[in-house]
Amino acid sequence: MAEHGAVDLKLDQAHSARMYDYYLGGTTNFPADREAAGRALAAFPSILATARINRRFMRRATRFLAQEGMTQFFDIGTGIPTSPNLHEVAQEVTPAARVVYTDNDPIVLAHARALLHSHSEGHTSYAHADVTDPAALLATPEIADTLDFTRPIALSLNALLHFVTDDRVEGGAHGIVEHLKAALPSGSTLTITHVTPDFDPEGIARLTGAYRAAGTPGQARPHAETVRFFDGWELLDPGLVPTQRWRPTEEDQAENVTDAEAACYAGIARKP
Repeated sequence: MAEHGAVDLKLDQAHSARMYDYYLGGTTNFPADREAAGRALAAFPSILATARINRRFMRRATRFLAQEGMTQFFDIGTGIPTSPNLHEVAQEVTPAARVVYTDNDPIVLAHARALLHSHSEGHTSYAHADVTDPAALLATPEIADTLDFTRPIALSLNALLHFVTDDRVEGGAHGIVEHLKAALPSGSTLTITHVTPDFDPEGIARLTGAYRAAGTPGQARPHAETVRFFDGWELLDPGLVPTQRWRPTEEDQAENVTDAEAACYAGIARKP
């Protein structure tokens, strides 16, 4: 990874990635993040379970894709490094897997080297970029240097798109995803988790309000709007389902998580 100059970490402003780190029990968060996370917890007490369940899905999904033969992974909205990271899961199955992480949080950039401890047979890189400008994101040299866009790529947008409100960019979140999908070759996959109001509309409305008050607008989407992100691609079984219901392990099933606690949909689709 290229050397960068001084980074403004904006520690006086809460950031969704650092709030997520707090929910997972991490230590890369600061007073503004913890204050905002506290308000989010008061609004939606299940959010600690929601974050944990989402992280477990990421690991299951990555392992599944690696076992299915995917060797290239493109993770947008990476967040604070929390081991095991996506590349650790993928390279446990396929040591030669190549992984690119991207995020727009300056503190993720500051800690990005923690994401680069690749297996000796594989490769990982980090690109500091914003998903709301997908053309610029795809043009970053770290991506071109790591991924071969003539071969299938596993694109992950986990817990990201609910922070892209439709009024934020032209074409909205669906337009961004279509831009990314168009850049990927046949055989590529798209993995998404997304907050939904379908199981606890009042609780999610309070949670969205807490994030908005912290300076991070969000948009929870119902099933019909979320499944549209996969238009034109083949949804893999079991389709778009609550996060804990996507191919759970026995350990996952033993937790007896409710749909309202998960509060997210999850799905994976393959490009024809």
